[in-house]
Amino acid sequence: MYVCGITPYDATHLGHAATYLAFDLVHRIWLDNGHDVHYVQNVTDIDDPLLERAERDREDWVVLAMRETALFREDMEALRVLPPRDYTGAVEAIPEIVEVVGKLLTSGAAYRVEDAEYPDIYFDHRASGHFGYESNYDEATMTSLFAERGGDPDRQGKRHPLDALLWRAARDGEPSWESELGAGRPGWHVECSAIALNRLGMTFDVQGGGSDLAFPHHEFSAAHAEALTDQFPFARHYVHAGMIGLDGEKMSKSRGNLVFVSRLRADKVDPMAVRLALLSGHYRADRAWTAETLTQGQARLDLWRAAVALPAGPSAEALVARLRDHLSDDLDTPAALAAVDAWAREALDRRDGDEAAPALVRTAVDALLGVEL
Repeated sequence: MYVCGITPYDATHLGHAATYLAFDLVHRIWLDNGHDVHYVQNVTDIDDPLLERAERDREDWVVLAMRETALFREDMEALRVLPPRDYTGAVEAIPEIVEVVGKLLTSGAAYRVEDAEYPDIYFDHRASGHFGYESNYDEATMTSLFAERGGDPDRQGKRHPLDALLWRAARDGEPSWESELGAGRPGWHVECSAIALNRLGMTFDVQGGGSDLAFPHHEFSAAHAEALTDQFPFARHYVHAGMIGLDGEKMSKSRGNLVFVSRLRADKVDPMAVRLALLSGHYRADRAWTAETLTQGQARLDLWRAAVALPAGPSAEALVARLRDHLSDDLDTPAALAAVDAWAREALDRRDGDEAAPALVRTAVDALLGVEL
């Protein structure tokens, strides 16, 4: 499984957290089924938004990236997200990226723009022969989203507005790396192509991320790899988590309407209550975060902890089976949480039964839902 990571120019917000919790459940279910899971995640530690934030705050971009990456990992640990086997930054993968871009140039899938000052390298989006299969958007929608989400459709010298940047030639005042491509730095999409190819190969099981990555990011990272290898598809399944909203809008850095995990932690909010609050909605659904969402998460956590603290309870084997069934049904966390609610209420009402049940429920909720009771 490859899940696209953060661009570390700000702290982890609840939109990030919801996405990584969804794929943490995939990780946990696979482990519960006895699979050897190879989970890879990148961090985009060189890109325009990071450089822009560093310039705005008059800060070294390397220091900013390192600090926010460390904070992200602390937040994920607090939320009990199992770490990936490989956690790779774009900067450390630059030699791999250069190799991929060089091969795409040689094959004709990539080209340099005719610009004497900035001979950037672009990917011909038609090169793979499969472009568009993942998002299934029409060209007008693609062009609109491309401009909104980091693309440059109006760049002079490109063969087509949808062609994506692979290698940005060095500009004054920007970091760059010397290579056989010329001094420069990588584009966004190609880092995921290179990192995934060199750790998982082609046709791995799941490529994941937020729904805003379906296009252009996932579409292009797949197209780069497919054009490079002449194999199809890049991943067997492309899985996208819904957006978390606040005040009627998607939670995003550009809008500034963010609720940060680190701020909730600093306010002494139990991370397990945050986890339960985010798991209360289906991962694919766009949903709102409100004060009530968190209050309900804390109330649910209190209920569960009170139940597993009892000396005995209803038999837990049926509950464990229900948890597995619900999570295997497209990560149906609302149903899974409701099943634990029902067991907890019965346990508190009866206050007798199987002495082994509370410990088994605690273990199952921990292993399958990632909630520490």
